[in-house]
This record gives sequence, structure tokens and C-alpha cells, in this order.
Amino acid sequence: MKTVLTIIGSDQVGIVARVSSQLAENKINILDINQNIVNGFFNMVMIVDLPDNGISLKDLQSQLTVLGNDIGVTIKAQHADIFTAMHRI
Repeated sequence: MKTVLTIIGSDQVGIVARVSSQLAENKINILDINQNIVNGFFNMVMIVDLPDNGISLKDLQSQLTVLGNDIGVTIKAQHADIFTAMHRI
């Protein structure tokens, strides 16, 4: 299932590594990634593919919330279709 992750917070060493490691532990493939840093603010959007027989979106959201709290960023995960519908102009 295609899922959109958004990661926002103050820039610091290791954000990409920690998020990528969490995804790899759950056998989640990164399809696309975009990040930027503006005046010390980190912003990253990842498109990932959750395996059909793997972790549920709800469980991933819980894991990413804990990880985000641990590293001081906000991490959100949404089904790609919902993300697209919410951000249509």
C-alpha cells in the first residue's frame, strides 16, 4: 500500500537515518524521497510501500509517533489516496 510520510522539525544529525532504519526494520520500501532545510527547519516527504503481509498502517503510525518523539520531530503517515484527496486544489 502506497503511504505518504511527512517529517517536520528542527534540523539535526540522524533524522533520515533513524526514519529509514525504522522503515527497513519493517520491510518497507522507500519509493521516493524529498527533503529540504530552510533556516534550520527540516522538512521531508517520503512515498513508501507497505507490504501486503507486513505491518499495518495503524501500527506504523504508532511506531513513527514514538520515533518522532524520541528524535524531536513530527512524523505523520497517511494512505497515499487520502493524502492526495486532502491536498487537491
